[in-house]
Amino acid sequence: MTSTVRVRDLFDGDRFIGPAEVTYGNGKIVAISGYEGDEFDADIMAPGLIDVQVNGGGGSLFNTDLSVEGLAIMAKAHAQFGTTAMLPTLITDSLETIQRAADAMAEAISKGVAGVVGIHFEGPHLAAAKKGTHAEQFIRPISDAEMAVYTRQDLGKVMVTLAGETVPPEQIAQLKEAGVIVVLGHTNCTYAQAKGAIEAGVSGFTHLFNAMSNWTGRELGAVGAALMHQNTYAGIIADGFHLAPETIQLVDQLRDPDYNVLVTDSMSLVGTDLTEIAFFDRIITNDNGKLTSTTGELAGSNLDMIEAVRYCIQELGIDPVRTLRMATVNPARWISDEQRGVIAEGKEADFILASNDWKLIKTVIAGTAVTD
Repeated sequence: MTSTVRVRDLFDGDRFIGPAEVTYGNGKIVAISGYEGDEFDADIMAPGLIDVQVNGGGGSLFNTDLSVEGLAIMAKAHAQFGTTAMLPTLITDSLETIQRAADAMAEAISKGVAGVVGIHFEGPHLAAAKKGTHAEQFIRPISDAEMAVYTRQDLGKVMVTLAGETVPPEQIAQLKEAGVIVVLGHTNCTYAQAKGAIEAGVSGFTHLFNAMSNWTGRELGAVGAALMHQNTYAGIIADGFHLAPETIQLVDQLRDPDYNVLVTDSMSLVGTDLTEIAFFDRIITNDNGKLTSTTGELAGSNLDMIEAVRYCIQELGIDPVRTLRMATVNPARWISDEQRGVIAEGKEADFILASNDWKLIKTVIAGTAVTD
């Protein structure tokens, strides 16, 4: 059985191609053709949005709800905002929590939980000087036990954020060899250390500019490494709090647009009316969209992906093609997902329908509508 959608403008992951009719069935895109009629289901159709850094949503925080049910709640909450594929992200925690998170992810992957394609371990192998809201008591080197978790083959896509000065190049190379996506973040490394980590296998940077050594006239730091190494990916939190608008505009101008990636770094408040949550020994409070910890620092975000897209296009004036690529095909390439991020015959039928002002109409994952 197949279904058809007709849109005024189709973004296929590369460009807008105008009015189109797209047929899909059995979870895949079956056919794409031009459309000359005047009845449309939406103004815009685009590939489903992909978020590689999602701490929580729908009231569920991965660190405190280490279950398949919790992962499904997170994915469903973000699907309301156009996310069709995500890497639930575990913030720095104990070895036991890491192991339990991996077990939950393996079960979610085996059961095919819609929207969950892998796991992101953000820490605990970070720099205490750039810990942000991460719990310092859990920051530590990589042990054999943790390496065994990261290199499991039943977790879908695996991303690990680490600091370039605390993890030796040999371990970075070992992770890459095992298929892990290694990323620099929460790091106070020098440019030389970042460059060495990239040469060893690091493919990108977690929330660029945030919690990393900055660029100065005589020391480029991690930020300078991200700007110098154009073939590395860079996560960008476009919520108006983590980065100045001009910073995002400058990154869009300076870096290769194929390697910029929108992320949310969202907490469990997304998709709820919650105004605060407990986080380790602290409280995270939502103040008009800005999440801060009782210790004062930014603590993730209340951002969703369609809002990040809208913000970049409408508030920052970034080209819609470049913006959508940051939310679709770029993250798909980063995690080596050849089925998502584009709308093409034979690919996964993950897509969104939206209005011209970037209000979401429908989210479809593997050919099934997951929003009302």
